[in-house]
Amino acid sequence: MPITTTPKIWMNGKLVDWDKAQVHVLTHTLHYGTGVFEGIRAYETDKGPAVFRLTEHMQRFINSAKILAMPMPYTLEELVQGVKDTVASTGLPACYVRPIAYYGYGEMGLNTTPCKTDVAIACWPWGAYLGDDAVEKGVRMKISSWTRHDHNTMPPAAKTVGNYVNSSLAKVEALKAGYDEAIMLAPNGLVAECTGENLFVVRNGVILTPPTSAGALEGITQNSVTRIARDLGYEVRVDNIARSDLYIAEEIFACGTAAEVGSVSSVDDRPVPCPGPITRAIASTYAKAVRGQDPRYVDWLEYTK
Repeated sequence: MPITTTPKIWMNGKLVDWDKAQVHVLTHTLHYGTGVFEGIRAYETDKGPAVFRLTEHMQRFINSAKILAMPMPYTLEELVQGVKDTVASTGLPACYVRPIAYYGYGEMGLNTTPCKTDVAIACWPWGAYLGDDAVEKGVRMKISSWTRHDHNTMPPAAKTVGNYVNSSLAKVEALKAGYDEAIMLAPNGLVAECTGENLFVVRNGVILTPPTSAGALEGITQNSVTRIARDLGYEVRVDNIARSDLYIAEEIFACGTAAEVGSVSSVDDRPVPCPGPITRAIASTYAKAVRGQDPRYVDWLEYTK
């Protein structure tokens, strides 16, 4: 999806003009992929723009850096305020937010210990990643030939820049084969997640989602959806899911900050009932929660003013 520019980008504590937010071609992370990022959304509400679960996202941002032993030069409070300032500077009622921490210019080689960490935060308008009609129409998925990282190969618990080469290979493979998205399996053959979304599978009326041990990122949207589902009276379990479970599922849906909540209409050309009643109910409640329209979830919103 093309990026629409906005006035400012936050770089190392200062708002700079969009076109001046530049890095050198010898920026370390460009060469070695050692960086971390987040995906966050700000939504339009009756009280103005509100960032959804901002503090939790920025804590995960810090945790990702810890996993890489990457020094983070800003506190949680400074990062949260940086996002609020950047969102406010756009003048937009809603936007996507991309914080990134990366090793900048000045050192080269695999040893990162001498490198300085730079941090940037950008915002722009961005629609639903899987399409605005992803709930009703659903998305066609295939099992990827690419395997999700093993925990001792690349840490899937961190949103690491280099990790997403794995996701990109799987995504492009699926698109070229005529599908909308890919589902990735762990090295042991169990379901991990999609290329950029967590997965939920309904079997016998119970909602299942893969554990982090299968290589799934501990998703903040996943956590939100789990709470919403339980509040709606559904049973949710974190449990292993086999490939064959996908083929006989009663419903499947994916969720993530960029994707929000979307139905899955088929896996490997096996049709899945879509949209199912559970998916519809969760997606509807989630859409209200992120816009401040459900009082049960107002604590998830952080306003820019």
